[in-house]
Amino acid sequence: MAQDNKVVNFTGKNTVDRFSLPVALVRLRDASGQALRDVLAEFFDRADDSLFSMADKAATNSDQIAYFDAMRELRLRRKNMTVAILQRVSRAFNELGSFDPIPGASGLDSFSQESLTLMAHSELEQKVAIDSLINKLRAHYAETIHLLEVRVSHLVPGCELHPRQMPLSPEVICSALAESCVDLDVDIRAKLIVLKLFDKLLISNLQAFYVNANRLLVDEGVLPDMSRPPLPENDSRNPQARQFGPAVLANATAAPGGDRIADDPAGVSFSELSALLHEEGAPAAVPAGQGAVAQLDTASLLSQLGRIQNDILAMSKTPVSGPPAVVPLNEQLRPLLEAQGEQRYSFQQVDRDVINLVSMLFDFILEDEQLSPLMKAAISRLQVPMLRVALTDQSFFNRGGHPARKLLNDLAMAGIGWSEKGASQRDPLKVKIESVIERLLEDYTDDPALFSDVLDEFSHFMDLDRRRRQLVEQRLRDAEEGRALQEQARAAVDRLLAEIIDQRRIPDAVSNLLDEPWRKYLQWVVLRKGQGSDLWKQATELTRRLVWTVDPQPVDKQTRSRLLQMIPAVVDELRDALSSISWDPFAIDKSIRDLELAHVDVFQLLAGQVAPPKPVEAPEPPAEERPDTAPVMTVVPTEAPPATPATAASQPPLAEEWLRKADALPVGSWVEMMVGETRIRCKLVAFIKATGKYIFVNRNGAKVAEYHRDSLAQALAMNEVSVLDDGLIFDRALESIIDNLRSSRGD
Repeated sequence: MAQDNKVVNFTGKNTVDRFSLPVALVRLRDASGQALRDVLAEFFDRADDSLFSMADKAATNSDQIAYFDAMRELRLRRKNMTVAILQRVSRAFNELGSFDPIPGASGLDSFSQESLTLMAHSELEQKVAIDSLINKLRAHYAETIHLLEVRVSHLVPGCELHPRQMPLSPEVICSALAESCVDLDVDIRAKLIVLKLFDKLLISNLQAFYVNANRLLVDEGVLPDMSRPPLPENDSRNPQARQFGPAVLANATAAPGGDRIADDPAGVSFSELSALLHEEGAPAAVPAGQGAVAQLDTASLLSQLGRIQNDILAMSKTPVSGPPAVVPLNEQLRPLLEAQGEQRYSFQQVDRDVINLVSMLFDFILEDEQLSPLMKAAISRLQVPMLRVALTDQSFFNRGGHPARKLLNDLAMAGIGWSEKGASQRDPLKVKIESVIERLLEDYTDDPALFSDVLDEFSHFMDLDRRRRQLVEQRLRDAEEGRALQEQARAAVDRLLAEIIDQRRIPDAVSNLLDEPWRKYLQWVVLRKGQGSDLWKQATELTRRLVWTVDPQPVDKQTRSRLLQMIPAVVDELRDALSSISWDPFAIDKSIRDLELAHVDVFQLLAGQVAPPKPVEAPEPPAEERPDTAPVMTVVPTEAPPATPATAASQPPLAEEWLRKADALPVGSWVEMMVGETRIRCKLVAFIKATGKYIFVNRNGAKVAEYHRDSLAQALAMNEVSVLDDGLIFDRALESIIDNLRSSRGD
């Protein structure tokens, strides 16, 4: 979808040269460029997390490869894609009136029949995805975009603009996105995944983007009497409000028409969280500090928190006996919350709100039963650094890609599958988590870039660890699938032999032939060609003929001649079949000799059966009861069905809901299960369709358990297996806080 070089003039009116752009549009171009850069940075951060999560939970190898390919390409081309998008948006400003983001979209009348060409399937798929995103943006933010179109057109009265020519129109941004994706070295499936992520993650961010674009033009005096988007309370005192900074994007909470702008799953900003805190009946983790003799401003509070952080660091380096302590935030802030001689502190309202919110967030996290006590103790040491971040950057609460939030989520997610090891065992994950926390306690002052550095370092460690585990898990999956195919082949051969030799008398030597080399050959045929193949049909027929040659039933006058015709072919085919699987040639020769002796015995038996009976006083017993004349035979019984366990017979039938839960458990899910007397954390690494087995591994990729569907459903019903929530813990905590606050005010 590269930009066509043709210039399309819709109205015939003069276009606007870049050097004659109104000052307000120049400022909008520069400010929107910086704002769009921030939006794209946020997108790439979140896209990386989303793709990795999707790859980790992919049901098939091909899906996982597509996710990893998309993630790799976005990492490699992040800078180039950002530049390409920004250049295209800038071009829409600089070539105002002549630039068409989607050439030829003005209608069918402008097309000649010769210009129509067939579109490749992949190009069509991408075009559909881009058109869908454009339509969604226009549908969601129709009023905000319309206000911006009117204001831009007002600034250039001599240039009539089509709506899509407006420099910040959805068509301009989305076509820029499409052009930046052209050079992605991935197949169309991975490219569509990237476009879907843009669709999902840019919707809310672009709403804030359009709100602030209107706000800038209003501040420049462009049609200020139109329906003005609401401004933050401190907008008049905030010089950054005119510059589209990240803080402004984070604090923009509403757009014309009442649409909500937010980046977090719960859809609220800090100001709304603060308002919920002040509702009657809302809980407060930190008191207002009545009777205090000194109030700390934010800078002084941060300084005091720095001292507390140093104390926490010193305590973490002191060896302790017994289980690790989990210290809530209000306990860590006790030196500030309680009177110290004649001194007691109080906080500014906004700071107290931040402390309350951070305290409630960590209360939820540290009460999560999915985290082990050691992980809770480690994460609890991050409360003060996280509080310092939140005090200096309130977008911490509603910016999903905030590095501090992402680090907290990653640490918690790593801790879900972690189990404590013995004192003598090496534990790289535990060591890494402790080093990350120690570095933050030691080095963090007021530079949020440290969290980005630590996040990159920890993400790199987890990537390497995840790749190692994936290799181990893949080897296990391959082994289990191979074992399942072997079991299928073995069962198929067992059924065939049981059916053919049922009620037949098989000599011991031939029975050995069937049980060893011939069984191996039949299994090989199933594995290589399958039960529907011609070779399997031929092998089945050869088995029937082989058995008939040693026990020809029923016997009639033609049996002897049929045997004489059939035996040479059976022997030759048997030898060729065993040779095809490289069976020991000496063993083949011995088996053939034993078979020939069995055939001789059959002919002798047939001769005895057709000879006229000798005159005797008593009836002659049947041939099988004359041991002196009949060859030695072994009757091979039909295989009995496996016995049903007594426990299974006594158990009531499972409720359908538990069977559905077992069916719905996706590969990659973490669970906690009883193994012996111990509860362990493990991951569902594979579902083997051939055998219906669910395979579970520990964090090192070692197999710890396997279940069939019914047994897994039974374990879920008995709470012997419980599914762990591996979602983002910060987001779950925030949603819980919002629910609690709204409940406390009776919403």
